[in-house]
Amino acid sequence: MKTLLKLFAVAAAFGLSPAAAVAQGAPAAPASDAISAQSQAAPAQPQESSDPALATVPEGLAPTAVQEEPSNAQVAATTAASRTMPTPGVGQPDGRMNFQDQVTPIGEEAAWFHNVILLPLIAAISLLVLVLLLWVIVRYRRAANPVPSRTSHNTLIEVIWTLVPVLILVAIAVPSIRLLANQYSPPKADVTVKVTGNQWYWTYTYPDNGDFEIVSNGLSDADAKARGEPRQLAVDERMVVPVGATVKVIVTAADVIHSWGVPAFWVKMDAVPGRLNETWFKAEKAGVYYGVCYELCGARHGYMPIAVEVVSPAQFAAWVASKGGTMPGAVAPTSPDATQNSPIANPTGVATGGASGATETTPDPSRIENVTTTAPVSEQGATNSRRGGTN
Repeated sequence: MKTLLKLFAVAAAFGLSPAAAVAQGAPAAPASDAISAQSQAAPAQPQESSDPALATVPEGLAPTAVQEEPSNAQVAATTAASRTMPTPGVGQPDGRMNFQDQVTPIGEEAAWFHNVILLPLIAAISLLVLVLLLWVIVRYRRAANPVPSRTSHNTLIEVIWTLVPVLILVAIAVPSIRLLANQYSPPKADVTVKVTGNQWYWTYTYPDNGDFEIVSNGLSDADAKARGEPRQLAVDERMVVPVGATVKVIVTAADVIHSWGVPAFWVKMDAVPGRLNETWFKAEKAGVYYGVCYELCGARHGYMPIAVEVVSPAQFAAWVASKGGTMPGAVAPTSPDATQNSPIANPTGVATGGASGATETTPDPSRIENVTTTAPVSEQGATNSRRGGTN
């Protein structure tokens, strides 16, 4: 009896139940055996998570990560990574005093005419006139000639100042007329693009390729910066053409007079409502080339830029397919402006026969620089009816 009273006193002191106090009278089990017994007696409980997003997951389901919507900056960065990036100093202003690097035969010829013929001639005439003025000022000043000459006629001088300007004009006329003849006598076109100026955006129609149309709007400064493109020159939809192909550009306008031009191509043509003007270019280097509207056309004249992306023929065919278009030869052209039997219809380089039986091939692949076979990224679908976005 005294032993039981002592056990109850010890239990009260340590807060144990009488059953536990009685159990303490027996030899204590090892600690490992006690833990093992406890784990066998009680079922395993799921561990609680400190993550509030996972705290409400029902039992028996594995927790899943919460998907977050990508931010505008992430979307812009992804788009920029998948688009053809422009090369600094190529196809865009870079602060130089001279023309942009030319990537077409006409542009190279015009740049040669300017740099080799016009600039030296202008410098020579300016220096000659400057020397003559200084010589007259010093030699015929009043202190040196108190009695002025009475000469009123000099046959040699009159022949010189008549003959020299004629020779100068002839020297300028020969390469100038040749340049104009080449510029306005285009070769047979491989691709035709109809360009329409609107207030204040551009539309590009491809009559050779199913007559589909894309709408090109200028991007805001923030969007252009996010994509790594120059401000007030970047667009959401670029005009895409194959490298080494002769591109016929039919230019018109829907409202007021605009002007479509790309300095790196040496191309500029007015877009007049109700009239179709024609120009052409043949880009020999892949890349992105920019231009602007060169005719004052209203309040947002400065916000309708031009961007032309030059790609390989295979990449161009993939881009046309992504727009829902077709390559020439696959189906009958749907527009009277379409270029028949274009060699760009066969981007693999295999010779094809035209209507007259002549054999045509694609442009020389050796002239293609820095191109891939992936279609350019487009932000518009195969059918595009959007008009006039905001900047």
